[in-house]
Amino acid sequence: MPPAQKRPRKYDPLRTRTAVLAQLGAVRKAVEGLDPGQLALPTRREGMTVRELAAQVAASVVAVRQAVERPAQFKQTLPLAEWPLHREVAFTPVPLDLAGAEADLRALLGDHAGSPLVDTGAGVLPLNEFLVTRAVELVLAADDLSDAVPGLEVPQDRHALAAATRLLADALAVKAPGGSTEVRVPPYAVVQCVEGLRHTRGTPPNVVETGPLTWVRLATGRLTWADAIARAEVSASGERADLSGLLPLGG
Repeated sequence: MPPAQKRPRKYDPLRTRTAVLAQLGAVRKAVEGLDPGQLALPTRREGMTVRELAAQVAASVVAVRQAVERPAQFKQTLPLAEWPLHREVAFTPVPLDLAGAEADLRALLGDHAGSPLVDTGAGVLPLNEFLVTRAVELVLAADDLSDAVPGLEVPQDRHALAAATRLLADALAVKAPGGSTEVRVPPYAVVQCVEGLRHTRGTPPNVVETGPLTWVRLATGRLTWADAIARAEVSASGERADLSGLLPLGG
């Protein structure tokens, strides 16, 4: 008999909104402090400078209003945990105005205390769930900026990083359903995945463990499995603990 399907993870709406705004504010402040030479530096996003990356961050935030303003939908068509498997990588271009994007998002969320269904372009989600995907984008942006600009360390909001870690871990469980391998990303997430003998008690025979940022990088293609193993950023034990064929998740 197949294992019972788990209920979708729930995210606290207020905490999610606060985390998204906090992470956006950290990215905005970091970009505002950059000089023209730093803005012209290349990033690990292929063909994209720091300035272009910052503009894409603004576009990913403006995408929230665009989703809200599309015609109303009546049925969710995309489970949140599947979003990373279809994650959008392109946004409608907008000017580099992170302060304006931040102010607009605050106003928009103030006008929508509830969670209407919105058309994200990748599928229909409740607004509060779409905001979890924005946490992923902003955590990635903060990490990409820190990587691109020497000496720049964009703070990661704890709750934004937690949301990103959990969503990407849940997506792995969707992509490779099963119970033979336990993936641990302390202190935020534990999921079981990969077909095979299901673990129920004691120490699982196949265990993968890593840190939150390393997991985010692996899940989105910023870091390869081989490099993470070589740098001892991941511990993996068991014959089914090699996730190289499943990462990045997609999108």
